[in-house]
Amino acid sequence: MLYLFQEVVTLGYWLFMLAVSLLIPLTMIIFGRHFMSNPPKDINSFYGYRTSMSMKSRETWDFAHRYFGKLWFILGLILLPMSVIPMFFLLGKSVETIGNASLVIMGIQLLFLVAPIIPTEVALKKNFDQFGFRR
Repeated sequence: MLYLFQEVVTLGYWLFMLAVSLLIPLTMIIFGRHFMSNPPKDINSFYGYRTSMSMKSRETWDFAHRYFGKLWFILGLILLPMSVIPMFFLLGKSVETIGNASLVIMGIQLLFLVAPIIPTEVALKKNFDQFGFRR
């Protein structure tokens, strides 16, 4: 009976960690798609891709959201199977193993989450001057 209880707890923990590991890729896909087609209407400091360069003008704001959104969407699609497949290899493993592997998966996800900032800023600087006017 105790063994069955431990198996149920382990499976429950595995399902929870699977759901948690899907949060970042799904967020990237949903917001990436949204930013590509509908950048936030107003330049604001609360929502969207907010850097000093992206907030220079309406044109930089729209460009940054479309560029960043496309990167997030593509990387989210790549990251989704990269997050799910390793989780299936953890089925039946201990709670500690599942937790440690999930931390590694989430660390990699965080890199994918913030990495698009660099190419987006490079693209902004390539296409716009320091005042936000198109080159």
